[in-house]
Amino acid sequence: MLGTPSLYPSISVSIPSGINAHMALPCNHWCAALDQLWPYILRSPCFYLHHDLIFCKVPPTNQIQFNQRTTTTTCTSSNRLRLLLRRSAAAGTAVTDQTEGGEDVLLNPTPEEEKREEVVVAYDWTEEWYPLYLTRDVPDDAPLGLTVFDRQIVLYRDGEGTLRCYEDRCPHRLAKLSEGQLIDGRLECLYHGWQFEGDGKCVKIPQLPASAKIPKVACVKTYEVKDSQGVVWVWISTKTPPDPEKLPWFENFARPGFYDISGVHELPYDHSILLENLMDPAHVPISHDRTDFTAKREDAQPLVFEVTERTNRGFAGTWGREKEGGKGSNLLRFSAPCVLQNNREFEGKDGVKNYFSGLFLCRPTGQGKSMLIVRFGVTKRSPLVQVLPLWFWHQNACKVFEQDMGFLSSQNEVLMKEKVPTKELYLNLKSSDTWVAEYRKWMDKVGHGMPYHFGHRTISLPKVPPVVEHAPAGLIAGLSASYPAKGGVGTMQAPNLANRYFRHVIHCRSCSKVIKSFELWKNILFGTAVALTALAILVVSRQWKAVLLGSAALCSASAYACLRAIQMNTNNFIRTHRRL
Repeated sequence: MLGTPSLYPSISVSIPSGINAHMALPCNHWCAALDQLWPYILRSPCFYLHHDLIFCKVPPTNQIQFNQRTTTTTCTSSNRLRLLLRRSAAAGTAVTDQTEGGEDVLLNPTPEEEKREEVVVAYDWTEEWYPLYLTRDVPDDAPLGLTVFDRQIVLYRDGEGTLRCYEDRCPHRLAKLSEGQLIDGRLECLYHGWQFEGDGKCVKIPQLPASAKIPKVACVKTYEVKDSQGVVWVWISTKTPPDPEKLPWFENFARPGFYDISGVHELPYDHSILLENLMDPAHVPISHDRTDFTAKREDAQPLVFEVTERTNRGFAGTWGREKEGGKGSNLLRFSAPCVLQNNREFEGKDGVKNYFSGLFLCRPTGQGKSMLIVRFGVTKRSPLVQVLPLWFWHQNACKVFEQDMGFLSSQNEVLMKEKVPTKELYLNLKSSDTWVAEYRKWMDKVGHGMPYHFGHRTISLPKVPPVVEHAPAGLIAGLSASYPAKGGVGTMQAPNLANRYFRHVIHCRSCSKVIKSFELWKNILFGTAVALTALAILVVSRQWKAVLLGSAALCSASAYACLRAIQMNTNNFIRTHRRL
């Protein structure tokens, strides 16, 4: 028996033959016992590691089986998750028992809450409106291929400017219509030239005899789309009519004088990981330290949460900082399927009430991928927002996502690898992770109606393998083959979601135009600097030489400034790790 002084809860372990299990060790000798137990702890499904800690899950029967030859383990602590030993004990460090007194900081549900969490509701992921794109960024001259989960669709504007959405598959030989082109407002498949318009009807087949009629079955599946408050939404179900009541409407964005900065970002991790990150205010001071004027690591502190609403379609509540008295000045609301908003109301010096809204419209784009439309808006703009250009705020948003990208990508990989619910992996704190826990519990309710999900206590793994585009084509691939995509002019580059250019710039019409303008001015200024330098060599007058060389230096500096602006919009932020 491995024991501890009476000061601590006792732990009795039955060990397989070959190890002396009948020894009573004081606390400062736990390290020696741990060395002997280590191989069995690692193999046991009842123990797992988190950072430098070993955790034990004791079932209600208090029976733990290491392997087939092992008997039982008994623990006098409660049958919830508890801390056993610090792994650092293996290095000889003295260990203090922490099995009691720490659980009050964790989000451990009461029996009543556990019973409520077991409720499952009817849900069909296709009977929802999903955000596709910012209306202003939908191209006028090319089809746009998009996905919702594993459903591939194509969006384009017809000859009258009306938005149309089809299944991204030609009925002839399954070629992707998003790789096609627009001719007289019709969407043409570039494989054999079949053309489609309006409600998906085929209106031209070049290979058909002049006297023959186009078969009625030569049509494409259509999806209903709506342009609402500057965002294009799609209703994915083709069996159930669109439900206008489910189409989101955001009150703040309809207020007079409401100004917003909006952008589209494609990200290399699952939409549920993305939503977790967006509803986690506790990480902002640490992960985004000094990114802007508000995030500072010394401001990291306990947060106070209050859930005010739970429904089958989401949840809502307030949160605030403990140092500020825990006042819930921030109003958070999550709505199915993937809409998150964080709102604030505040009074100006003139006594007028102003409104702020952070709106996050997420769309699952496949396994381990997502697209986000992020919109920050306010009724009263600060002078800084009025002065700085839109592209500056867009590149700053890219920087924020790049700061989190490494954490979230690895988190996605662990979830896929472990194949267990998040309650087996997460240590959610009451003072930081309330919204994360609420979201995963909501997934428990409705996840059965999704292609796959990771809930708090339930999971359903993907039934089909992820789609990998080995030969990208269409609008995105065309943009990736042009400067300043990595690889240079005319070099085909597969869209890479780890690259800022592919994550944002190719989806943003304004940033694309700005980069082209900076590139043009850079070339003009550089050429002018060269010409002025050459002219300065030829002239005899010292005064003119000074004027020409000074002008050349000014043009060179301006060209460099244009180059830096291009780099700000296309180069990733690289975190500098430092010793504080």
